[in-house]
Amino acid sequence: MRAIEVREPGGPEALVPAEVPTPEPGPGEVRLRVAAAGVNFIDVYHRTGAYPLAVPFVPGMEAAGTVEALGEGVDGLAVGDRVAHGFAPGAYAEQQVVAAERLVAVPEGVALETAAALMLQGLTAHYLSASTFPLAPGHVALVHAGAGGVGLLLTQLAVARGATVLATVSTAAKAELAQGAGAAEAIRYDEADVAEEVARLTEGRGVDVVYDSVGQATFEASLASLVPRGMLVLYGQSSGAVPPVAPQRLNQGGSLFLTRPNLAHHIASREELVWRAGELFDAVASGDLDVRVGETHPLEDAAEAHRRLEARATTGKVLLLP
Repeated sequence: MRAIEVREPGGPEALVPAEVPTPEPGPGEVRLRVAAAGVNFIDVYHRTGAYPLAVPFVPGMEAAGTVEALGEGVDGLAVGDRVAHGFAPGAYAEQQVVAAERLVAVPEGVALETAAALMLQGLTAHYLSASTFPLAPGHVALVHAGAGGVGLLLTQLAVARGATVLATVSTAAKAELAQGAGAAEAIRYDEADVAEEVARLTEGRGVDVVYDSVGQATFEASLASLVPRGMLVLYGQSSGAVPPVAPQRLNQGGSLFLTRPNLAHHIASREELVWRAGELFDAVASGDLDVRVGETHPLEDAAEAHRRLEARATTGKVLLLP
């Protein structure tokens, strides 16, 4: 089958189209034919070695498709079923083997491309807004990268929970997208000091929570934007890792909270995965959640997809179509 391999960590050129053996499902596993695979920053971290993996490997952690083969002991699934997952390696391929317990059924009426675009980033947006800092009416949240895949979904989920969202963006077009998703204000971080703008927009109060996937470039502004006892949720590092921080810095900022969550810990049980995915699919089916697919690429163009993602030239979700 066709797949993308990383044979040595490196830049986008490390993503090499290859012919590899079709995987066979073992006990408790399912082989699916991939209809669409999501492109995410975690794939970049794997490719560069920031999150090291043994080489060679097939990157990609998110996909949707149809069941092609069942391993021993798999119940509740049949060949032809439409399924998706948001945290299983090897998605940049025509076919992928995934543990059956990691798959969720894709309801009729939800396209497989939409499901692939929703899983990793949607599940992330769900746990951020519902669990890490459970948003409620009266809360004000700052969402960095507000026109990105997680940003657009997180903004919609936050607004649905009654929160007010301030989003950071880099262009007028991205500002329009963020506000279209429900952000009350879009802060152009290329034109203004983010912390100063937050203070101005909140009349000096600050925000209750900052959702920060950017990391190094935004960390200080994120802390400076919080109310006393506010929470900085650092869930990514697209600009680089945050240097070590002294706990006293949190005290000086007003008894602040800092957390570094991970999706895997929020879908560790089958019950939690099904709950989160079910709420997301229900919201899509009802029209309450818009999943924006910004662009699609053939599998062989994975390197170009990574270049565009890293250059912040994308909005919404980027998909590979094998």
